[in-house]
Amino acid sequence: MSVFGLVMHRERAKALALDAIEWLGSRGHEVRLLAEDGIALGLPELGMPAEKIAIGADLILSFGGDGTMLRAVELATQEHVPVLGINLGQLGYLTEVEPAGLRMALKRFLSGSYTLEERLRVHVVTTRKNGGVEHHDALNEVVIEKSQMGRTVRLDVDLDGRPFTTYVCDGLILATPTGSTAYAFSVRGPIIDPRHRAILMAPVAAHMLFDRSLVLQPDCSITVRVSGDRSAGVSVDGRTGDPLLPGDSVVCTASEDPAQFVTFGGQDFHSVLREKFGLTPP
Repeated sequence: MSVFGLVMHRERAKALALDAIEWLGSRGHEVRLLAEDGIALGLPELGMPAEKIAIGADLILSFGGDGTMLRAVELATQEHVPVLGINLGQLGYLTEVEPAGLRMALKRFLSGSYTLEERLRVHVVTTRKNGGVEHHDALNEVVIEKSQMGRTVRLDVDLDGRPFTTYVCDGLILATPTGSTAYAFSVRGPIIDPRHRAILMAPVAAHMLFDRSLVLQPDCSITVRVSGDRSAGVSVDGRTGDPLLPGDSVVCTASEDPAQFVTFGGQDFHSVLREKFGLTPP
């Protein structure tokens, strides 16, 4: 018997999630739901707290788009459990399987006919001037940005403990290769194959001559300190934190806990790009 945790987009995934639960349960496998999802599906007996859903699990299934996948990865990596994404969104960069292929994907996983692909995550330490410290991990990106409309923010950047430059900008994105097709893509950052290990630093609307993105080594330590007299906002994989005040800092390094994606070798990254962007091969 295998143990499956299920994370779902409640508006889109009900029918498909119920089908998967019935199929797995009829074969003797254990299925777990987040407590609120169990209530939404009428199966409260399968619900449990988020911090327990991955303990002892063999696989976390994500039913939704990339946002749901980010949540599933956050829960799974705490217990080093792999994730399989079923695409119910629009772009679906992070997901592996379309709804019609769900049962076949489950059969292949149960038979061991799959591979695990590691994706780098970044570890984020936010240090407040008042002494507070917060730790987070991100699969896509960390964003430090202005908090006032029509105003820039000043961000001092150190690389490996040495001063690099001060950005006067709308914001700064620190992204993984996986996140290079997220927010960083919209500011014309490079697309990086998600199997690489690197950290992308991309300024947003920099009011200075040097406005280029940098691809840094994964072991580079990037410190971003809010300077000047304006506060900044900070978000980690889209989750907004408390404002950063002048003197507060964010340190970003490669996480020791990568995400693990279940793949079946159907499409390489180049094929995914071609499909998502509607590119025509020569």
